[in-house]
Amino acid sequence: MTATVPAKIPVDKKTEKQLARGEKLGAATRTKKRLTSRGATIAALVIAVLWTTPTFGLFISSIRPPEEILRNGWWTIFQNPGFTLNNYTEVLAAGNSTLNLAGAFINSIAITLPATIFPLVIASLAAYAFAWIKFPGRNWMFIGVFALQIVPLQMALVPLLSLFSRGLSIGDVELFASLNASNAYSQVWIAHTIFALPLAIFLLHNFVSEIPSELIEAARVDGAGHGQIFFRIVLPLTMPAIASFAIFQFLWVWNDLLVALVFADGRVAPMTKLLAEITGSRGQDWNLLTAGAFISILVPLIVFFALQRYFVRGLLAGSTKG
Repeated sequence: MTATVPAKIPVDKKTEKQLARGEKLGAATRTKKRLTSRGATIAALVIAVLWTTPTFGLFISSIRPPEEILRNGWWTIFQNPGFTLNNYTEVLAAGNSTLNLAGAFINSIAITLPATIFPLVIASLAAYAFAWIKFPGRNWMFIGVFALQIVPLQMALVPLLSLFSRGLSIGDVELFASLNASNAYSQVWIAHTIFALPLAIFLLHNFVSEIPSELIEAARVDGAGHGQIFFRIVLPLTMPAIASFAIFQFLWVWNDLLVALVFADGRVAPMTKLLAEITGSRGQDWNLLTAGAFISILVPLIVFFALQRYFVRGLLAGSTKG
């Protein structure tokens, strides 16, 4: 059986140099990629260990009896085994005179879901308008939206609270009526939506504007209107970016305490506010604090792992632009 030797195609010297340069470049690229991947892998492992270890310790402490928590550390769980779920039962019933932590957990979900969906819907429509609809002052309006990102959130809290409670009037003309919703979710929904819109519009606009113009023009030639183009072409193509921002917005609203202290009082207070109160009133009860803290991170973990593939796609799409 004879071996088959591939025939050498005759090329000129210029092409031969280009081929050699390409081989060297390919080898260098592969080497660089391999080294970069190794470092990135080590960094990812270190970050994972640094993040997972205290989280695991928090979980172990939350299911240990109070006397064991005070007597020794969580890392001695195998030498001093002892588990209980009473910590979770007790902390869910803890709180103030109007609300317990179980009710605050429901409030956090009721606040976070609309406060994530509202800015995404408005920002995706605004991003499409800024990218593909021509109207007078479009560029100046987009610059104005971009500039709003530098306004500190703390500067807007008091004026916004005054607007919600008193409304806005010039002379005898009432421009905006007061909401009179001190114990309702609407205040905190509107506040989170307003604070999220500048960054959401800016990020989604970058993705929407990168869609090939030939695709949009072909849809217009076929008779598609703006609604059909947005829902059938733009929205599916930008779904990774929308999912990525949805994760960020969900985590921001879920973990927020500052906006909740100003706009969410009484029966609509979220879990972060109740946990702060429990920390002040029962700060010595480590069994309750660890159980409450683990409950607070449970939902963000579920959301992140459920949308992880979209999150990675969104980051990769952003990294390959330009």
